[in-house]
Amino acid sequence: MNPMLLKGQIHGGGGQGLGQALMEDMRYDAESGQNVTSSFMDYCLLRADDFPMIAVKSNGVPTKTNPLGVKGAGEAGAVGALPAVTNAVIDALSEFGVTHITMPATPERVWRAMQD
Repeated sequence: MNPMLLKGQIHGGGGQGLGQALMEDMRYDAESGQNVTSSFMDYCLLRADDFPMIAVKSNGVPTKTNPLGVKGAGEAGAVGALPAVTNAVIDALSEFGVTHITMPATPERVWRAMQD
């Protein structure tokens, strides 16, 4: 198995989690139910220049549950990124009395939380 593939899966999953935590937001018109974020002009996706460089470390311990000794890692980055990023935003806003923020923590939601 290629260690670069493992690192790529974790890096990509982290990017997916960061995007979901901070920017990806489906919005619908309240009256018609029409999706108003149906194009990439309206739906914000994480881009490569939005994502910081990260170091990925692993501790390869083969599993005994299959002959190859391999395990999946595709969701590892995404699962940890959501609570880590959201808690970091809440921690940064704690001086404003913020104890909760709904994902995604878009700039507008952060600003509104600071105003409240």
